[in-house]
Amino acid sequence: MTTHDPPWYRRFVDSTIFWPLIALAALLIFNAFSSPSFFDIQVRDGHLYGSLVDVLNRGSIGIILAIGMTLVIATGGVDLSVGSIMAISGAVAALLLTETSLPFPVVIVAALSASLIAGAINGVLVSIVGIQPIVATLILMVSGRGIARYITGEKVIALVDDQFSPAFDFIGNGHFLGLPFTVTLFVLLFVATLLIVRRTAVGLFIEAVGANPNASRAVGIHAHGVKIDVYMFSGLCAGIAGLIDASNINAADTVNAGVFTELDAIFAVVVGGTALSGGRFSLTGSLIGAILLQTLLTTMYTFGVAPDVAPVPKAAVILFVCLLQSDVFRRMVFRRAEA
Repeated sequence: MTTHDPPWYRRFVDSTIFWPLIALAALLIFNAFSSPSFFDIQVRDGHLYGSLVDVLNRGSIGIILAIGMTLVIATGGVDLSVGSIMAISGAVAALLLTETSLPFPVVIVAALSASLIAGAINGVLVSIVGIQPIVATLILMVSGRGIARYITGEKVIALVDDQFSPAFDFIGNGHFLGLPFTVTLFVLLFVATLLIVRRTAVGLFIEAVGANPNASRAVGIHAHGVKIDVYMFSGLCAGIAGLIDASNINAADTVNAGVFTELDAIFAVVVGGTALSGGRFSLTGSLIGAILLQTLLTTMYTFGVAPDVAPVPKAAVILFVCLLQSDVFRRMVFRRAEA
């Protein structure tokens, strides 16, 4: 090895997923010593229960939102409207289930179609009209919840007595192969998205648009179309998350559905190593980031941390991981360590 070769460990520490994995491992080790019951897994009626299962179950909404948000941020945008789209999706599903006799699959398709339309509106405002992403999606963030409340008549629509309530309840509360069905949903979505963006040219198009939209158009990439597609996909992910949220409580609560979930999704993507400036992205990093945040929340609740105080340590962990991912910060640290 010559004097110009970097140390062997630099290959690992420069990886986008290295520091989120280290933070997650450190958090799990902390739980192993301070709360050994955190790792207890019980089997009841063929279903798995425990804190680790709860992390995956409760974190499913954040993971699904982070998958969609990753592609949006990779194009240099951001989607602040995912929480409101969640409310719209749940409202459409609840209204059709209680007020119509449409088949259950049609109801699900209608709810997800509404989410796709909302995402398409965001994409058009950003790519065609030219509005800044944070402003364009803020419009739907504000108005979308009002639309959801209008759909439900400004009331909570309960689904306990509907003929399709068992099927709808299965989305958020059912089990498949021993695990919560929500885990199956985000695993399938993650694998399908990963295959599409890494086994086809789609991922390269997204990174090219995020890195340099003008250059991507010059080489024949339809930048406007790519941006509309990723915002539609983000809307679809939000729609799925909205169905899970409504299914969890068997009701469409448009006031509380998806509140602040857009921030957690952005945090997960950033912690996972995707830069807000766009370009290269890591779906695996976003997955790890979302699991890290949910593990942190579960740990704090285990120790009785008040919900009003919980955002403080969460922000501290996010800041710490982001600092470790910074090339400038790492160079400062390693320069001193190697001195």
